[in-house]
Amino acid sequence: MVGMKRVASAQGLALALLCALAAPIAAAQGTGSIDFIVLATPSGGRAEPARQAPILLLTKSFADIRKEAEASLPAPDLDQFIEGLEVTPELKAWMKRTRTVHLSGQDFMKNVKNDDIMAVPEFLEAYLARNAVDVAVGFPKPKYKESEREKNPVKYEKQRQDYKDGIRKFMDTYPHSRDGMDLHLVNINTGQRWARRLAERSSDARRRALDWANTRYLVARAETGLDGRAAFVNVLPGDYWLSTLDREVAAGDVRLRWDLPLSVRPGQVTRLELNNYNTVPRESAAH
Repeated sequence: MVGMKRVASAQGLALALLCALAAPIAAAQGTGSIDFIVLATPSGGRAEPARQAPILLLTKSFADIRKEAEASLPAPDLDQFIEGLEVTPELKAWMKRTRTVHLSGQDFMKNVKNDDIMAVPEFLEAYLARNAVDVAVGFPKPKYKESEREKNPVKYEKQRQDYKDGIRKFMDTYPHSRDGMDLHLVNINTGQRWARRLAERSSDARRRALDWANTRYLVARAETGLDGRAAFVNVLPGDYWLSTLDREVAAGDVRLRWDLPLSVRPGQVTRLELNNYNTVPRESAAH
């Protein structure tokens, strides 16, 4: 009886050991692997392996991770920004109406109309300063005097209005007299401040996207060898992305990034080549 118990105990131990050994084999049969090579071709050159290039296996494309990170951050409030500016109420109203705070360049000159120049003190001052530098024949001159503002307000206001009417007529007659007036708005051009605020948000989004890519969406990391090859093994079946995130692989004069989708099937090897033709476009990489 004792002998039979010993045999049964030995058989049970052997079965347990067999199950323990078989479990990882069975699990491995339900997974797949990824074998890839990274090749970069400089202009006018030959494809060369990208050595020691860090590649991440993600459950979501880095482009979508970046969009998610940006959406998670509150967008800067343009109206609130405008309200905080030290400019006239007329200029604030113009900024809100046109949805712009950039006061220079071709787009600005297209947006600002003659009526705007006459209505916004800063614009009118810039227009006058522009024409004071290169005074054109026939440009109106003020006849009113500040000393008459209180002594003879009626005369003062009439002459002041006549002066403004003359400016408007000259502006309509000679459209090119507006050219270059934005150069006299440099000191109050708030576009750079707004651009910095947007850039700060973009930097915050980038940091958050990199953090998420390296944590919540990360499956595995690999680094290419001297032959540009690397692999991921025992990967659960599903859809993934091979990504360099925002890092670039340099080859001569080219800089390449990848964010490439792929699928893993159980028991199969997915083979890919990362090259110049499936890289992230430069305009997309800049965002």
